[in-house]
Amino acid sequence: MTHTPDEQELLTRQRFLRLLAWSGGSVMFGSIGLTLAEGLAGRAFEPLNQRVEELLQNSQKLVPEFPISEIEPEALLVNSFRFTPELDPTTFRLTIDGDVNQPLSLDLKTIYAMPQTSMVIRHVCVEGWAAIVQWGGIQMRELARLAQLKPGVRYVYFWSADGYYGSWDLASALHPQTVLAYQKNGESLPIENGAPLRLASPIKLGYKLSKWVTRVTFTSELMPRKGYWEDLGYEWFAGL
Repeated sequence: MTHTPDEQELLTRQRFLRLLAWSGGSVMFGSIGLTLAEGLAGRAFEPLNQRVEELLQNSQKLVPEFPISEIEPEALLVNSFRFTPELDPTTFRLTIDGDVNQPLSLDLKTIYAMPQTSMVIRHVCVEGWAAIVQWGGIQMRELARLAQLKPGVRYVYFWSADGYYGSWDLASALHPQTVLAYQKNGESLPIENGAPLRLASPIKLGYKLSKWVTRVTFTSELMPRKGYWEDLGYEWFAGL
């Protein structure tokens, strides 16, 4: 039987996922938990990874959430990149720029006045741990609507106050459960968890969920620098 290119890619990806399942996660190593399989195959699978994972993931399908009673307050570990920045909430601005018709510079008071969404989801870290957390904040799709994206936008960059950076495909960024959060478990987001604004979403691994976000850039092309860990060999799409 012959397969179309998309079917061949899907079969290749499924075989790769089965390999990881058979390994039982035992090939994970190092302080940041990059799997040996991803390390060896990651570059060869890009951009195949993105195309196949988009086939496996309905970009707008809601991920089932958990009841508040299942929140795990102590399970969310704190991973630092370089340092923990302390941002003054009275002077903080979120910049939204790039390929948009309406660049924005929003203070927290304006952001807090926007329609809020709340969700109880599982945060999954590539190191092998997970935590059920309630996040509250503003949907990325609402910010995109306000910024009025230009035709051809395909990617979104997130820039953080500690120098961290990452990029997403536009469909994932506009997923209804992708938010810039300013609340954790019904309270103000702690500084160690990314206050005043951090990404939260059930459709991406933890290293895609940037903390201390100060700038969002919409673009039609990926830059040479795709993300801090991605530039060191991590998978770019990183979907769940």
